[in-house]
Amino acid sequence: MTPVDTLDASLGHGATPDAVLNRVFGFASFRGQQQDVIDAVMAGDDVLVIMPTGGGKSLCYQVPALCRPGMGLVISPLIALMDDQVAALRQLGVNAAALHSELDPDRLEQVRGDLRDGRLDILYISPERLVSPGTARWLARNPVSVLAIDEAHCVSAWGHEFRPEYRALADLPSIFPGVPRIALTATADSRTQDDILQALGMPEARRLTSSFHRPNLFLAASPKGSETRQVQDALERHKEDASIVYCGSRNRTERMAKSLRERGFNALPFHAGLSSQEKHATLMRFRSGEPMVIVATVAFGMGIDRPDVRCVVHLDMPASPEAYYQQIGRAGRDGEPADTLLLYGGEDMARARYWLEQSSAPDTEKRVMQARLESMIALTETVGCRTQALLACFGEALDTPCGHCDNCRSPAETFDGTEAAQKVLSAIYRTGQRFGAVHLTTVLRGKLTEAIERHAHQHLTVFGVGREHSEQWWRGVIRQLIARGAIRMSGDHGTLGLDVDAARPILRGEEKLRLRVDPLKAAASAGRSLPASTVIDSLDDEERKRFEALRRWRRDEAREQEIPPYVIFHDAVLSEIARENPESVEELSVIKGVGSSKLKRYGDAVIAVLEET
Repeated sequence: MTPVDTLDASLGHGATPDAVLNRVFGFASFRGQQQDVIDAVMAGDDVLVIMPTGGGKSLCYQVPALCRPGMGLVISPLIALMDDQVAALRQLGVNAAALHSELDPDRLEQVRGDLRDGRLDILYISPERLVSPGTARWLARNPVSVLAIDEAHCVSAWGHEFRPEYRALADLPSIFPGVPRIALTATADSRTQDDILQALGMPEARRLTSSFHRPNLFLAASPKGSETRQVQDALERHKEDASIVYCGSRNRTERMAKSLRERGFNALPFHAGLSSQEKHATLMRFRSGEPMVIVATVAFGMGIDRPDVRCVVHLDMPASPEAYYQQIGRAGRDGEPADTLLLYGGEDMARARYWLEQSSAPDTEKRVMQARLESMIALTETVGCRTQALLACFGEALDTPCGHCDNCRSPAETFDGTEAAQKVLSAIYRTGQRFGAVHLTTVLRGKLTEAIERHAHQHLTVFGVGREHSEQWWRGVIRQLIARGAIRMSGDHGTLGLDVDAARPILRGEEKLRLRVDPLKAAASAGRSLPASTVIDSLDDEERKRFEALRRWRRDEAREQEIPPYVIFHDAVLSEIARENPESVEELSVIKGVGSSKLKRYGDAVIAVLEET
């Protein structure tokens, strides 16, 4: 366990937030809405905080916890998240600990002893552990300064990671009377926000929402073609970085990880079907700072603190903009440029609609899920600014196009697709609404196959009406008609049929369609479109030499302490040190991100590295 340097007496409970921010965390001022949130909590108010990943949510409860009398209590859903946060706080001289199921007996007894003696500044605990019989009341024997509910979307049945145990947190005010509560999440639409506050019994809580705009993220989406090639192209420029590829099933994660390894990538699968030992080993390698690709289901990622993930790829379309935003938010947490790529297909859209229709969920919930799914589908097919479309899903308007998405960099070309749509819809109708996209494109292109002859489809009036276009071109038209709701899919074999209400006005010529020219962009173009560079790229040769020396020192120090390298110093801090090249501990102390505890721990070692470089 990492040793803890005791906080300065002047920075004990009762210190001002500004003093704690500067001396403990090494920052001169708060960012965005951090000050407003902290002021509200310091005043004893309940607060719901919606702040994007990388926006500094943790400081919003950590600072008040260190200023107000008592111990901060943080309810957090994942062990990995708790361990990362605890390791980072202990580096800062904060006596933090976590209570979870993977603690060894010695560490568990140490935490209990610290609790009995009132030595803890902040305690992290899982909702399951907190609501177990007697735990909360046992913790309430000590004064509690702040109650923080992290990843608060988990409290909502409408959210994308529903955790039933979070519902029991509504009882906390009776156990910890007068203690302010702060619920935090990176993303929640208005319906999810309402559900969070109702479930937690916080109807009077202030809502403080930061902008969802992440200017450092390059957003791109592309129709599926050769999926392995598209993923490989997207990851190619990030071989020396950390990347995540999200898949919709366990089998796909295994297959894609194997394919990437065969192509020279350091890729590992991560999904719920792996043993706890396998998952732990993979997670430890990822946290170590190793360049690698994690190919995962959504079981991986929530609460992952690694700041330097440079690329996130979705091999399957998420069910909602909330889920999509949460997952791409794992890229570029350090504020540096990062790429995202979403691959999508008509079958994905149609199948998602079909399974939603088959769901046994109550009609009210299905309507909400349907609206979110349709928003996600619209986001994939938009020909306008993709960032504007995404922000609109959260009720935020971006006045001008973002300039950092694929549609802004390479505006989509469209054409009058009314006649093409009529041909597709007619082909579906005249073949009896019993066939999938492959057969329908064969009919349209006039190819005489065994299946065509067996069903006598060569005699239909639509046979061969689309000879001038490729199979891929027609599949693009079909996909866009699925996205518009004119075509539906049924069964497990991709059978396409008409949605009469949506198809009829197109067939009658009452509705004109503009469709996207669909050249199936190479995924690699998304990455190469980013003109911005990271702070590391801006270093000159001498500065880069110092930076690499500092990274080697940090790696060795992290291994010795068995902690992630980024909890010692982020790359952004090391690059600033390399650029400024301080010659003394005093000069090092003014660099952003170097607080008093880290200065005491590492100041002499950092100066020594710089002197030897």
